[in-house]
Amino acid sequence: MNIGGMEISGDAIWLIFGVLLLITEMIAPGAYLMFLGGAAILTGLLSFALPIPIILQFLLFAAASVASVYVAKRWFDVYPILSSAPLLNARVAQMIGQTVEVVEPIDGGSGRVKVGDSVWSANGPDAEIGTRMKIVGAEGNRLAVEPIDALPKSDTT
Repeated sequence: MNIGGMEISGDAIWLIFGVLLLITEMIAPGAYLMFLGGAAILTGLLSFALPIPIILQFLLFAAASVASVYVAKRWFDVYPILSSAPLLNARVAQMIGQTVEVVEPIDGGSGRVKVGDSVWSANGPDAEIGTRMKIVGAEGNRLAVEPIDALPKSDTT
């Protein structure tokens, strides 16, 4: 194949394509483009070493891509990539354990609490305005709260 006045072989195109996929993986990480890049590089190396017709090169690339993505999927199921901030996009999960203040009385199990600078709907035992509660969970965007346990009394006499 002639590109820009240079003669480039099919195996070199596979290698270039593989490297471009690896670079794309570094720019936009998703963990699977690197396996497709590896399949393209494997196809390029095999087509360089063996006289493989172009249609078989495409079939080899397809098979290597499917196999590498399957192996990667199985690998990441067993050894998941751990995040340093697993709750980054789970705002409600980040709030569990926080202390909040009741701003609309919790009556009949439902009321509103102040979390930081916002007010959220809450479920929990009846409580008056100003009562401090602890977030223990959530259902959708409704927080589950419970009273903060009082500190045990000291036995100093």
